[in-house]
Amino acid sequence: MAEVEIGIGKSGRRAYGFDDIAIVPSRRTRDPEDVDISWEIDAFTFDLPLMASAMDGVVSPATAIEIGRLGGVGVLNLEGLWTRYEDPEPYFEEIASLPAEKATRRMQEIYAAPIRHELIGERIRQIKDAGVVSCASVTPQRTEAFAKYLIEAELDLLVIQGTVVSAEHVSKTHEPLNLKKFVRELDMPVIVGGCASYQAALHLMRTGAAGILVGVGPGHACTTRGVLGIGVPQATAIADARAARMRHLDETGVYVHVIADGGMATGGDIAKAIVCGADAVMIGSPLAAAEEAPGRGYHWGMATFHPTLPRGARVKTEIRGTLKEILVGPAHENDGRMNLFGGLRTSMATCGYESVKEFQKAEVMVAPALQTEGKSLQRAQHVGMGH
Repeated sequence: MAEVEIGIGKSGRRAYGFDDIAIVPSRRTRDPEDVDISWEIDAFTFDLPLMASAMDGVVSPATAIEIGRLGGVGVLNLEGLWTRYEDPEPYFEEIASLPAEKATRRMQEIYAAPIRHELIGERIRQIKDAGVVSCASVTPQRTEAFAKYLIEAELDLLVIQGTVVSAEHVSKTHEPLNLKKFVRELDMPVIVGGCASYQAALHLMRTGAAGILVGVGPGHACTTRGVLGIGVPQATAIADARAARMRHLDETGVYVHVIADGGMATGGDIAKAIVCGADAVMIGSPLAAAEEAPGRGYHWGMATFHPTLPRGARVKTEIRGTLKEILVGPAHENDGRMNLFGGLRTSMATCGYESVKEFQKAEVMVAPALQTEGKSLQRAQHVGMGH
């Protein structure tokens, strides 16, 4: 891809986000009922290609169970409130009531409580006992220390997650996690991320991970791009990871799943993520708008409460409906933020594709006018796409 000259001494590639591209309809259409949007990773099959983000305001044991019953998988943050407090509900109430100027400092204090190892197994077993797939997230720094508790609780699917996770972390002060050794020795499938480039994605795939998370800074509550100045718009990041997946498949015969992590608000965004190359999506903000969400209309990222350099904000979202209505409908709004996976199904049917993997072959084009062309009345009245 041609590079753009930023200055005489520096050039860079042009990158695209979801709002910059459009899916092009093909010569064929289908009935939505004939479309299969299911997703398989390792030994697990899900009716929806969905992972709910490991955000305390989104995934509790109860919402993980409900999301599992609806066909997706909820990722519980094992370094969040649910493993620090036996009953975290009063803290969710307090966080929701904090004025904006005091939220970050008070959340740092709330999250300073130690993680209780016995609660790790208790929360995992609570999800497993409900008969759904248990999935939980840890940071690379705590992965080895928590491994024993994850194995004892028989966790089904592990996510090793950070702002940026690399296959080659270098440290002069301590022995870093050997990701490749850990993933290959652990007797459960592992998803690792985030990453946002071809090389980083390829190296994470070579660790033996079943899937990788693609996304650095696109989340609605994330401030990484402002605090650190790093990130890649999601359409380009996913397409680069798709290319890495093809190379890894050619080299090893092993297919590693690409999960688009963040930056999606509507069914159309999810469809674009799939067409760019994602096998599934990880979303948080849309699910924080559910009546069942523990955040009481607020959500925040995993780095919001970092003790020295917070990289997230507590943001408010409008409660729109139940988890079921948001994920699979019926929708009572016309802006694409309800019945997200009905939107994906209809997009695939309209373009004539029968499965998620087939939909990855759909044509896209750079379309800066997509969000505005012919939409002046909606924008003036703040309805539909003019919200």
